[in-house]
Amino acid sequence: MMTSPAVLADGHEIDPWEGYNRVMFGFNEGLDKYALKPITLGYKAITPDLVETGVSNFFDNISDVGSLLNNVLQAKFEAAGEDLARVSFNTTFGLGGVLDVATPMGIEEHNEDFGQTLGYWGMSSGPYLVLPLFGPSNVRDTGGLIVDSITSPISNIEDDSARYAVIGLQAIDTRSGLLEAEKLITGDRYTFIRDAYLQRREFSINDGQSEDYDDENF
Repeated sequence: MMTSPAVLADGHEIDPWEGYNRVMFGFNEGLDKYALKPITLGYKAITPDLVETGVSNFFDNISDVGSLLNNVLQAKFEAAGEDLARVSFNTTFGLGGVLDVATPMGIEEHNEDFGQTLGYWGMSSGPYLVLPLFGPSNVRDTGGLIVDSITSPISNIEDDSARYAVIGLQAIDTRSGLLEAEKLITGDRYTFIRDAYLQRREFSINDGQSEDYDDENF
């Protein structure tokens, strides 16, 4: 069922493409229901917890490389230094990132991407946008996603089969991390996920300060 458009406090509509977004959301939901989620549940059923943790640590280490780049672009040099330390320790002493040795050392993890960098320097998010396969986004973050994919170490894997295998495993690992969180979804799934995404992105871009939306679903 179509809801009234969500708007920012200044009256700016954040979901003018809701009709399209709901169609794409339904497509993604079907793909998840019949393919990704069953594969993920099977992965969790046969994979020892220790191995699962190692896989998650490996992809977190790759994410730290992106965070390092974006913290530099945002002139957050202290955070960039911590990112560098995390990548250095986890890659060397953590066997390529499979072991997270940086966190017990008290080195803080940062999650920064190019969409956040654009937002940090004042670029508007633009309308909410549901991407095929990737899910919740907006115009700004979609552009950031392209840059993130190009600069990711995974993109530098020359063998196509190996690269696609790593991307597939990353998708499964990401979906695995959402299994518990999705149990919290109530009411209209589309609205809940949209609003949660928008709040989380504003929180991240503003370093803990989120804008207030004039939307009864928040």
